Amino acid sequence: MKTVWLNEMTWVEVEEYLKSNDIILVPIGSTEQHGPACPLGLDTYVAIALAEDVALKTGVISTPPIWFGDSPHHLKFPGTISLRTETIVEMVKDIIRSLVKHGFKKIIFINGHKIVNLDALHTAIRYMKEYECPNVFLAVIDPIKLVSAAEIRDFEEHHAGALETSHLWYKFPHLIRKDKLTCEKPDFHNMYSRFVKIDLFAGGDTIDVAWSSDEQKSFTSSGVMSDQTRASPELGKEFHERLVKLIVEFIEWLKTKKILN
Repeated sequence: MKTVWLNEMTWVEVEEYLKSNDIILVPIGSTEQHGPACPLGLDTYVAIALAEDVALKTGVISTPPIWFGDSPHHLKFPGTISLRTETIVEMVKDIIRSLVKHGFKKIIFINGHKIVNLDALHTAIRYMKEYECPNVFLAVIDPIKLVSAAEIRDFEEHHAGALETSHLWYKFPHLIRKDKLTCEKPDFHNMYSRFVKIDLFAGGDTIDVAWSSDEQKSFTSSGVMSDQTRASPELGKEFHERLVKLIVEFIEWLKTKKILN
């Protein structure tokens, strides 16, 4: 293939692809603040990087990325664009409907907007699987759940932390403002109890607490929620390669799975 991106292909090339392959990736991220050092599109760039490298290694293709996600808690910071959860649900349903109509049988969402997009994504794919396309394989991949990939670190990781900053730094170094890297660590346990995670990759007892964008701006003036200063492109390379390896393993398994008509 000349490209792994659906938007760069012609309909004739997609038709030809479908003769031998029924898998497609759908990267989704967000446009939301990630502090003074990282661009608003960080989550989407992460999803793009994972989709592209996995596609290149497995011979599958990817749709263009979805640049907007569920980000109301960041709206106090200029530039953030947030879609309502129900808007994302309906958008994802329509994407699935379109792809299924053309003959795709295995549709995999790669979520760069870790955790927060999951409510919408899971709601959409569960509905579609049960009520509209029971014979289509639907899944969501979120780096936050591929915990072994994060075992390379010895620090806590929260929003705009060193790990996702490193990931972007490795794949899109021109987008990092290195002189703006900062460390701002809100006292989550004091504000929301010990049950709120300081480290998003950690296990343990957890209670999910919502906060508004006004509250967020009050406890992190920069928008950063953990130490970015430990970020490096080398760390990002290792994290990215670990994630890609895991996703490739899953896609190669998926190629062998029979889908009943």
